[in-house]
Amino acid sequence: MARTVARVIVEALQDLGVRQVFGVVGDALNPLTDAIRAADGIEWIGCRHEEAAAFAAGAQSQLSGTLGVCMGTVGPGSVHLLNGLYDAAKSRTPVLAIAGQVPLAEFGSDYFQEVDNDLLFRDVAVHRSTVTSPDQMPRMLEAAVRAAFSENGVAVLTVPGDLGDLELTDDRPARFPRSRPVTRPDEPGVRAAAELVNAGSKVTLLVGRGARDARESVLELAERLAAPMVLTLKAKEGFEGDNPYQVGLTGLIGNPAAAHALDSCDTLVMLGTDFPYRDWYPTDCRIVQIDLQERNLGRRVPVDTGLAGDVGATLRALLPHLDAVKDRAHLESTRDRFATWQAGQQRLADPDHDKHLTGRLRSVLDNRGHDIRPEALAAAVDAFAADDTIFTSDTGMATVWLSRHVSMRGDRRLLGSFNLGSMANAMPQALGAQLWAPDRQVVAFCGDGGLSMLLGDLMTIRTYRLPVKLVVFDNRRLGMVELEQEQTGLTGFGTGLDNPDLAAVANSLGITGIRVTDPGHLRAGVRQALDTPGPVLLDVLTNPDELAVPGKPTVQQGWGFAVAKVKELLRSGPTDPTTA
Repeated sequence: MARTVARVIVEALQDLGVRQVFGVVGDALNPLTDAIRAADGIEWIGCRHEEAAAFAAGAQSQLSGTLGVCMGTVGPGSVHLLNGLYDAAKSRTPVLAIAGQVPLAEFGSDYFQEVDNDLLFRDVAVHRSTVTSPDQMPRMLEAAVRAAFSENGVAVLTVPGDLGDLELTDDRPARFPRSRPVTRPDEPGVRAAAELVNAGSKVTLLVGRGARDARESVLELAERLAAPMVLTLKAKEGFEGDNPYQVGLTGLIGNPAAAHALDSCDTLVMLGTDFPYRDWYPTDCRIVQIDLQERNLGRRVPVDTGLAGDVGATLRALLPHLDAVKDRAHLESTRDRFATWQAGQQRLADPDHDKHLTGRLRSVLDNRGHDIRPEALAAAVDAFAADDTIFTSDTGMATVWLSRHVSMRGDRRLLGSFNLGSMANAMPQALGAQLWAPDRQVVAFCGDGGLSMLLGDLMTIRTYRLPVKLVVFDNRRLGMVELEQEQTGLTGFGTGLDNPDLAAVANSLGITGIRVTDPGHLRAGVRQALDTPGPVLLDVLTNPDELAVPGKPTVQQGWGFAVAKVKELLRSGPTDPTTA
């Protein structure tokens, strides 16, 4: 069989263990998709939008730690990949995007659909190259894949439409030798950090995704230092379950206990995190930061000691030099605060919350329509979902409710657009996750705005019969945007969504649709959705006025919200046609 450019690429992807390639077919990709059709063990997943394809590929890469692959045909097809590729780049996960291009002879002629891919992908990709001769293969493919792996980023290989069927003169296969060096700081740096930590009496850990492979060492550190462990959202997956030191998340989606742990410490140890929100860092304490990426040291907050290295290897070197802290008051008081906050959250998550006295009083102010509280929906999913469920979450309020009411116990996994903050990521990431783990439960927490943005790829889920469960927080709002407006004293504007019956839409597409509007039917509806074979869309009408109080609310936020609500009450008529 002839060794064409397309066939060499596909055979290399097979050798790398790539099982699915996501994209939308098009003329420039025809040689590649035909090579996939003829190959064993690798499948073409035809999406309805290339952005969904890139999100799905990025999800598979994050879950597997290996290469995700997507394709876009010439011009607009490749342009559509950009948002999903930016998410992969910001998530620091290896993805190969193969982009189509106009025929070689037409380069630079402003040909139909011609786009300069090397320029287009300059900001998002760690590697960009355009194949102009079959003799450049497989070297150019090898370089692209090595760059994606070594820099945990996006590589873009552009293949002109008339090149894929050309034969190679070189008969050697593509080779991808891989080794991952483990680095740690030198001994003087380790000793300096130990001296600084030993000088503290109230130590708090801020733990991020970069520490997930060092869980046991991090737990040993927390025990040695009697230190409460504050988590970033991306560390929730690895450190929330079975952890007697964790006190939840920080930031706007965090809780008062985590805020207290940070504000009251005299020493902060940052482990594998580049948490970006400077206002949430303590201002009067010593700070030690350990991160594999040296460029992250001191980037968000000034540090007294920065150690560049693998978190696990660095902690193994550091722990023998650390004194045990005997006074556990800092840890215990913070854990008590956390338990109190959790109990309050559980009361909010009770479907009968509004039937109790305090709930009835509160609902007069924030739930006059008696809609389902989103906390109750998230808690019900948490109760009935399997312990190995893969969760994906749209950016915005869906992530808030998941972060507070879904626990990452057992082997659960969590994906979201937590660095880029894109809309519409949950459903296509769930698509990729389900194909990666066909025997595991996959649940997407979808905002109604996010789901409707890429609604067409519900048909991809149906076409491939993927048993994804889509839980829609249908509050008829861009909820996070409206909350941001109101916190600054503005009335909500431009945030209303004129939604159809999304369960009916799903049913019309051949997906089981379930609609829940009564709090009394919530738990039964969630259980039905999770127990029903095949894909399911659970459309739950949630309270559009629900508040998510941050862990450390400010007077300015409270005043701004009050002013906004007064404006809305006094407004003689709706000024926003989407909320009329």
